[in-house]
Amino acid sequence: MGITTLERSKPKKNVHDSFIPELVYFEPASLDYPKGRSIMEWVQSLHIPYRMTTSHNRITNLPGDTELEQYKIAKRTLVVGIRKTLKFDTSKPSAEYAIPIATGCMGHCHYCYLQTTLGAKPYIRVYVNTDDILAAAKGYIDERIPEITRFEAACTSDPVGLEPITGSLRELIAFMADQEYGRLRFVTKFHYVDSLLHLKHNGHTRIRFSVNAKYVIKHFEPSTSRFEDRIEAAAKIARAGYPLGFIIAPIIWHDGWQEGYAELLSSLAEALPEDASRNLTFELIQHRFTKTAKNVIERRYPRTKLEMDIEKRKYKWGRWGQGKYVYPDEQAEALRMFISERIFEHFEDAKIEYFT
Repeated sequence: MGITTLERSKPKKNVHDSFIPELVYFEPASLDYPKGRSIMEWVQSLHIPYRMTTSHNRITNLPGDTELEQYKIAKRTLVVGIRKTLKFDTSKPSAEYAIPIATGCMGHCHYCYLQTTLGAKPYIRVYVNTDDILAAAKGYIDERIPEITRFEAACTSDPVGLEPITGSLRELIAFMADQEYGRLRFVTKFHYVDSLLHLKHNGHTRIRFSVNAKYVIKHFEPSTSRFEDRIEAAAKIARAGYPLGFIIAPIIWHDGWQEGYAELLSSLAEALPEDASRNLTFELIQHRFTKTAKNVIERRYPRTKLEMDIEKRKYKWGRWGQGKYVYPDEQAEALRMFISERIFEHFEDAKIEYFT
């Protein structure tokens, strides 16, 4: 495998600035695509070290002497490749299918399910063959006509965090605007939405923001945009006419949780345009974890304050035979009721799509 590395000094950047990787891998064939060449030009212009790799699924020579060091380096590593598997996974309850434009995230959210689903591959992958991905999506749409087919673009990544590098969301939004029976959805903890504001979307893309109590953001969501930046971005999206939504997740029982979630909803109400409630959705997800996730999180974030006491939780079986630990029914119901009441207090026309 040939290796090309350009030395550079690390640019000074705020943790909330747009993501700039410290190392980039390219599959050679990715440079046959305009997006791949564009990313290569960007990498070279910033003098970011880069290497060639035979496959985006096999990055095995990352620096670092320990698993924790390699994990931290992987989260700052970008891999540019071709998405060969064009069979989409299902994405219930959010959508019918997950549309794969990226895998992995630069955020360090302690609780994230990607900790276990990505396993030993926490590096960030982006796919340059967008036309192939959109053609596959069109096939799924045509199969289900006259039903509407929804695609979730944030199942395995935060695509807004990568949008300044890839531009892939712009392509998806433009494509879906012309699909009578297709809809796009994605959720983000980042605020880089300015390039999306003037696109023709025809109301076919719902953009959702992941929000939470300040305690949760402060302690468990490093390397993501500040809450204030997220809700400012949400207001921009609402004014641009996009359907808007919020995911409050994970809902965490902590000292002062009622005040924290009440403040969250009042802050949203103050920031959004008055008519935002008319087509506003909320998705509510309580904190849950598996035994595997608990072990991985405690290794990767050994000083985390995330409560994962199995004795305090209820075991809930999942669809695929693997269960998760959630809050006991009484706590879960208290969270659901309190947050639901605060939502309708501020947004009487909003829809709560689910609590899980």
